[in-house]
Amino acid sequence: QVHLVESGGGSVQAGGSLRLSCAASGLTYVGYCMGWFRQAPGKEREAVAGIDGDGTTRYSDSVEGRFTISKDNAKNTLHLQMNSLQPEDTALYYCAADPDMFGSGGYCYTAILRFGYSGQGTQVTVSS
Repeated sequence: QVHLVESGGGSVQAGGSLRLSCAASGLTYVGYCMGWFRQAPGKEREAVAGIDGDGTTRYSDSVEGRFTISKDNAKNTLHLQMNSLQPEDTALYYCAADPDMFGSGGYCYTAILRFGYSGQGTQVTVSS
């Protein structure tokens, strides 16, 4: 059973930065698909960033160039560095993973919303 726990959310002013972390447990291997999605009040879930087993990353157009996803395989921890935050980035951010998907060439990003596991979410609020 995969267990994902997010941390690092908070409130910042526009232009600020936050770093989200996701601790994954329940698996003894690495290299499976992981990623982040978000959901703002009254809106659909939105894929934000994904990372393949080979380390390939891919981002939504709305965060490209501002957010960076990374993974520490030794600690089985996923991170999302968010810079130049804007009010439209305000949302509940979820870490997601699927131990049956490995992907390459940016595949994991396209499948984030179909991953089998996600955490409870961490709130990010950006004020103008």
